[in-house]
Amino acid sequence: MARCTEIELCLLTLVATPALWAQAGPPFQTDDPSPVPLGHYEAYVFGALAATRVEIDPTGPAFEFNWGALPNVQLHAILPLGAIVPSNNPLYAPAGQGPSAFGLTDMELGVKYAFVKQSKRRPQVGTFVMFEVPTGNYSEGLGAGRLWYKVPIWVEKEFGHWSLVGGVGYVINKQDQYRDYLYGGYLVKREIGERLELSVEVFSHAREGLATPQTQASTLIDAGGYYHFKSPGWQFLFAYGHSIAGGTEQYGYLGLYKTWGKDKGSGGDAMLALQAPMGYR
Repeated sequence: MARCTEIELCLLTLVATPALWAQAGPPFQTDDPSPVPLGHYEAYVFGALAATRVEIDPTGPAFEFNWGALPNVQLHAILPLGAIVPSNNPLYAPAGQGPSAFGLTDMELGVKYAFVKQSKRRPQVGTFVMFEVPTGNYSEGLGAGRLWYKVPIWVEKEFGHWSLVGGVGYVINKQDQYRDYLYGGYLVKREIGERLELSVEVFSHAREGLATPQTQASTLIDAGGYYHFKSPGWQFLFAYGHSIAGGTEQYGYLGLYKTWGKDKGSGGDAMLALQAPMGYR
């Protein structure tokens, strides 16, 4: 069963404006170390695609929710529906053999924690530990069949209209025909006017195991961005990428995003206005 594509080579080096809450993460594979601010929320409805010559794994509809539960701490959950579509090409046996299936896949729970705060000269540093809960049907290839983990370190820095985000992580998955592996990525983001942000990332991962489409290591270049609607807090997210080295691989993401909440000490609902670039003032 396919896992959301991850990474293997990586980097870090970044900078951030203290007044902004910067963001990588959806629609990209590189994440960031900036939790949702205390008392605020994020919700996504999205569809995604991870495809290799072995298998195509579409995800969607899927639902993500993030909550700024404590200072510098974000709680995270994704409930995904998805499918597996093996190629059934003898060249990729046994990994690409079997029937197609659709249903609930593995649920994701996570905790993001920023342990180094951004300043004028210092980047933000944090982790986003994720627990992949075996809610998908293992016998149909819709889940890994047991709990597995992602443990990354992310770094970010913003300056002017530019943002840099990067990091490296490790997947721990002890299920048969899955592997522990390294992943990592680096993303550059640029504001284009008040409503549009565009980004490019390089993302890499090691071999993920025979039970996944990502049976080979691969490095991808993804491009996409965020469009801010006039209605406060709403955004449209989009990205597409293709491998440039290693195994042949494609990645895609389309999503609708909403953020809202109350600032600590404020009297009323601080419905988030358009952010510049992706944060709370």
